[in-house]
Amino acid sequence: MTLIKSISGIRGTIGGIAGNGLTPIDIVKFTAAYGSWVIQNTNIKKVVIGRDARISGDMVNNLVTGTLQGLGIEVIDLGLSTTPTVEIAVPMEHAGGGIILTASHNPKQWNALKLLNSDGEFISDANGLEILDMAERAEFAFAEVNELGKVVMDDSYLQKHVDAVLALPLVDVALIKKANFKVVIDCVNSTGGIFIPALLKALGVEQVFELYCTPNGEFPHNPEPLPENLTEIAKVVQQQNADLGIVVDPDVDRLCFVCEDGTMFGEEYTLVAVADYILKNTPGNTVSNLSSTRALKDVTLRAGGEYNASAVGEVNVVNKMKATHAIIGGEGNGGIIYPELHYGRDALVGIALFLTHLAKFGKSVSLLRSSYPNYHISKNKITLTAEMDIDALLLKVQEKYKNQPNSTIDGLKIEFDKEWVHLRKSNTEPIIRIYSEAENETVAENLAKKIISDIKEILKLN
Repeated sequence: MTLIKSISGIRGTIGGIAGNGLTPIDIVKFTAAYGSWVIQNTNIKKVVIGRDARISGDMVNNLVTGTLQGLGIEVIDLGLSTTPTVEIAVPMEHAGGGIILTASHNPKQWNALKLLNSDGEFISDANGLEILDMAERAEFAFAEVNELGKVVMDDSYLQKHVDAVLALPLVDVALIKKANFKVVIDCVNSTGGIFIPALLKALGVEQVFELYCTPNGEFPHNPEPLPENLTEIAKVVQQQNADLGIVVDPDVDRLCFVCEDGTMFGEEYTLVAVADYILKNTPGNTVSNLSSTRALKDVTLRAGGEYNASAVGEVNVVNKMKATHAIIGGEGNGGIIYPELHYGRDALVGIALFLTHLAKFGKSVSLLRSSYPNYHISKNKITLTAEMDIDALLLKVQEKYKNQPNSTIDGLKIEFDKEWVHLRKSNTEPIIRIYSEAENETVAENLAKKIISDIKEILKLN
């Protein structure tokens, strides 16, 4: 059993002993801390909640709802929803915050509470530490019987979310409809199975072949939208002679595409393609995290904009976007953040913008992909002993490559012309993650091997 408490929320596997798994006791304690924090910091006794279709979702929802009611908080329950939908709903409801009940791309035995502030954005590091401390102290003041919070069920936000996407100036519904796209979708039996067909219908896409769109939480394959998990949709796209495949994760904040020939567009290139379209119509700046492809930087510079990299994590990307007035940003995991709608990863807005871009491009998805700089990322990790000083180790690697441009805002990133390597320590286990990128897959892998060899040599000297 696993329970991970972090500044962004609490997640873990269902069951087990309190403190070692995501048990009812842990859910109640953490929800009570968050609800108390909302009241103290906003003086607003209203919280929006929504969940993905996980098997444990109903149980977790009941515990979260009851706890918030016990604090005297009104709960706006969106029911089966998506992460970006809850993010949009929080400010529209003038709520003090929001909780999304989802473990994102984790397997079905996992669930989590993702925490939002009153702007519908993920809470800051400082806020997260404050909530963790409140949960640890367990000093909660619950409401008297006449002051208990009420629950309002609201299923209107699917339509509100779709309407908000369609209202964006750079979403061209008429052009998408005219393109007469034939699409295959894989929604991994979660809430994308409700939201993505509704969006596509509103966009005028009439030929939609649905894979795993029953929101029962029985994930038919590993729900992370990586190539090795998408072999079935790749085959179906070819069998159906479709124009493209669309894949989302269980809470619909990550998005990737399959080309018409069954090859992967690449989750790293979801953001690149959407940013390319935005930049061609709205000059400006972009942001992605340090572990994302440099293709976004290339596309941005080509359009006359400025590219900036943030530390890994959505809240860090958002903060850098605000600081640099970026018009589009996100992460290489297929996360699109388009501030014109809201500051959160949103697969719905990504789909609408991509289909508009593809309709204007007028050619196949594979040809669109080939129009971008082609980079390869190699992902590796080294497991060290628990007592190892990883920070000191990274300093020694930095010293070895002191003549190369480098960044230490999140671990260590070293640049070699158009190649780079990014070393980050895990927050939960004694691991160094090593991501490297180059124009050639072999070069990327060799770069990672060289850094791993350097690390091992440093360890020997110690």
